[in-house]
Amino acid sequence: MSVAGNAQSAVESGFAPDEAGARWTYAGELTSANAGPVLAAAAALNLPGSGEVDLTNVEGIDSAAVAVLLALKRRAADEGRPLRFVGIPAALASLADLYGVEEILGA
Repeated sequence: MSVAGNAQSAVESGFAPDEAGARWTYAGELTSANAGPVLAAAAALNLPGSGEVDLTNVEGIDSAAVAVLLALKRRAADEGRPLRFVGIPAALASLADLYGVEEILGA
């Protein structure tokens, strides 16, 4: 993928809150190519009111996805808020297991 393609992917992928701000969904890839911009964009959002983040529409991942999700869990803990991931794709659950963080991510 070209640099321009990576930049475009970073813009098109990301966490999106629902209208009420109760729940986030993620759509697109979550890889080292876009993890930084995705995490920066998430930092500008209020955490979901219900604490739920739906990962059903994650299309491609690498180890950076685990790092982003762990960073979100740390943020939630720092803010004293619950955060749980639902719809975790099998590949992401496998990576979480490999790194020994499956319990933290709920995988």
